[in-house]
Amino acid sequence: MKPLTMVFFLVAVSATMIVLMGEMPGATAANCNYMELVPCADALTSSNKPSGACCSKIREQRSCVCGYLRNPTLRQFVSPATAKRIAGQCGVTLPQC
Repeated sequence: MKPLTMVFFLVAVSATMIVLMGEMPGATAANCNYMELVPCADALTSSNKPSGACCSKIREQRSCVCGYLRNPTLRQFVSPATAKRIAGQCGVTLPQC
């Protein structure tokens, strides 16, 4: 993968995680590190379904989604619609932000 493509991929993955992770009352704090969403890069940059590893990370970081969506840097790479699509394919319901 070319360096520029890898950077875009990592940013896109990060943005997706931000969108997919929302705050849940009473939930333990998640490690809100969008870089852990790298397994979701293919699903973020194409119409491909997310991998099992991606879905696992989406579930782990669900409580981070609202923060990710509020981040203007990440939002320029991942739309709320894309985040909802990926979360839905993983069987994860996103919080209302």
